[in-house]
Parts: sequence; C-alpha cells; structure tokens
Amino acid sequence: MRAMPRVGPLDVADASPRPHLPTRPHREEGGLPWPAARALAAQAAAHVQAQGVPLKHALGHRLGRDLTALTDLPVTTVSAMDGWAVRGPGPWRFSAGASDGQAEDSLAFGQCQPIATGAPVPPGTDAVLPVEHSILDATPERAIRVSSGRRMRRGQHVRAAGEEARRGDLLLPAGRVVTPAIVGLAAATGYDELVVIDHVPVELFVLGDEIIQEGLPGQGHTRDALGPQLPSWIARLGGCPTEPEHLRDEPGRLIDVLSASQAALTVTTGGTSVGRRDYVRSAVKALGGRLLVDGVQVKPGHPMLLAELSPGRLLIGLPGNPLAACVALMTLAQPLLATLTGKRCAAVPQDTLVLTTDQPPRTNDVHRLVPARRSINGHGEVLQSCGSAMLRGLAEADSLLIVPPSGALAGDAVAYLPLPWQTDSGS
Repeated sequence: MRAMPRVGPLDVADASPRPHLPTRPHREEGGLPWPAARALAAQAAAHVQAQGVPLKHALGHRLGRDLTALTDLPVTTVSAMDGWAVRGPGPWRFSAGASDGQAEDSLAFGQCQPIATGAPVPPGTDAVLPVEHSILDATPERAIRVSSGRRMRRGQHVRAAGEEARRGDLLLPAGRVVTPAIVGLAAATGYDELVVIDHVPVELFVLGDEIIQEGLPGQGHTRDALGPQLPSWIARLGGCPTEPEHLRDEPGRLIDVLSASQAALTVTTGGTSVGRRDYVRSAVKALGGRLLVDGVQVKPGHPMLLAELSPGRLLIGLPGNPLAACVALMTLAQPLLATLTGKRCAAVPQDTLVLTTDQPPRTNDVHRLVPARRSINGHGEVLQSCGSAMLRGLAEADSLLIVPPSGALAGDAVAYLPLPWQTDSGS
C-alpha cells in the first residue's frame, strides 16, 4: 500500500508548525544502521552455495543446476511390452531353455524367447510380439504365431538404447520448478538428489541454562518462548528448519555443534550481547569465522549478529528476548532467505501505513520496529506491550511499523513490514 493522504482526525495539513518530538538522552549503541544491515544480509546470500537434497525433498523447489542425463535412457535396448522377443518371420520356436524363462545369449533365425516389459532384449531380436497378439500352437513344436489380423514390423515394441536421451544431454534447464514428473525423470537417469536453489536448510539452537521447555516459569526458570515459534518463522520466510535443539551455556558445546553442522544457515537465540554468558561471538572466532553484522541500530533487537562460519555457511545470532529476536528475524533472516529463494526484498520497504498516534524518538535516534495492526483504510495502529521481552503486542499484530530515528507524528506515512504469515508478506 502506497503513501496515503491524511484524512479525518489525522489531517494535520495546515499552516501551523509541526510540534517538536521530545527525545530521551542519547546513548551510544554502535552497530550498522538498520537499512544497511538488511542490505548486507541480502548480499551475504550470494555466497551461499546451492545444496543437494534427496529427491523427495526437491519437490516444489527450483533446479539450481541444469538437469543432464547421467546415462543413456534407456541404458540398453529393452522391451516395451510383456511378450516374446522374436527374430525373423513367424512362426517362432522357443530357443533352448526358453520354456524355463532362461534366455540364451542371442536369438537364432526363427526363434523366440519370453520377455518382460523393461527387460533387455536378446541380441538378434527383430521385434517384440505382445502376449495378447500371440497364439501358442498346440503342436509338439509349441511354436508362437501372430494372432489373426495382426501384423509384425521390425523394431516393434523395442526401445533402443538412448532413445529418450543420451548421456550428457540437457533434460531441463536450471530454474525449473521440480514437479513429480521431474523427480521421476531424475530418478530414471540415476540421480539420488537434486541441487535446488530455494531449499535452504536451517538449523536452530536455543541457548541458555535458565530456559525450560515445559511447565510454568519461575524464579531462575524462563519458559522457552522462541523454540516453539522459530520453525514456523523460518518456514514462512522460505527456509527449511530443523526442530530447535536446546543447548546449555557451554561454549565448547556450541563450538562442537556449529563445527559439525553442514546447514547453509544456522540460527541461535541468546548469547549475543556482551555479558559473561554471551559467547556466540567467541564461538564464531574459534571456528575461524567472521562477523558481518555485529549489532544493528534498531530497537528492540540491537545485539543481533550475522556471521560467516565458513564459505557458504552463515549464522544469525538472535537476542534472547522474544520480541527482540523476532525483530532480528525480520531484519536479517527475512532479506537473506528472500534473496536465497529468488524473491524481491528491498532494504527499506516502500509500502506505507498512516500512523494513528505520535511515535517520538525514544532511544539513541535509531530505527524502531513496533508491532502494529493495519486497518482497511490504510492506517497503522501501534499496539501496547512492545517491550523487547514481550510478545502480547506481536500476538495481536499483522505488521511491524518502521519508525525512523527522527520519530513520526500521527498522520505521517511510515514504512512497514507485513509479518510473514500475512498474505502480502513479499515486501
């Protein structure tokens, strides 16, 4: 939705000066500006290599490479019907051992052998006579004849080696969406997996000694509010997530799991700030990786990370607070996964909503992403309970309003990000 004119009670288009938005004391936060962080996340996707996935998981994704024939199709000359491999004109007598279903090395003139669909034809075969077009003579010679009214021609019901494709032939170009028929074609020519460009394996890890996975939260025990929702977020954004694994605050354990991982993208929660138990940065360093984004000038979610663990393998470190983590997903994971799956993703969305309330700058003149609900007339209502550890506002929201560092007034048009479960989430 594009910028809309101010209407009704939001109409402030008059000659009076705009009121000053009060600010809080300035506090240095560091990190990249929010638009720059999103642009860098999109650029980082270019270094992720397309990965091979089992055929059954390739359905619906796009081929990352040309599909070429690994073998001739068929590999050898085979029968296209159940019946009799024959040589010369009929009637045909069974070759030695044919009555037991044991084919000889080759057919002599005037001989036949039983054959099944897809079976290699014996050398010397001229054609295959279908069972339903044949008559077995009730004579001592037990000869096979062609049924009355039927004719035989040379090469009938025989599939020549390479008839469908030769080894190395281009079957389908990269970029095609994989259908069941494409899976079957790939299997027929020998593929066990396909390289697809929009199947992005994502491993999820929830960090923290204090995190519990069931029951009531209490003193020193925080119920995991991110693990249950992360797979859905990642899937809606275009990734293929694992079930979250919970890790205690043991730096060595995190290093081990990151070292063993082959996923294109790893997402962690918690451990991204500068406290005693914040060790995601040190794990990246221990693995020889490098930080691409170390903090973002946005609230909530400032201490988010984007790192390259090794060529083609990325890590997004989310803050541990739930709303901050979700903002980080929309800041880094959304543009990264959009780029990997071939979708357009602007660093700053162009669609706007009209604010219904003033949103003065609050912290350090940085961007703020606040849960909001859109109305049918293009207005955006900022919801309550928008602290970094709160989810109540987000649970009611359908969007995140992007309040600029200078703040905004009621009636101003501001950009927004639809939440990924909304139908128009491809901003």
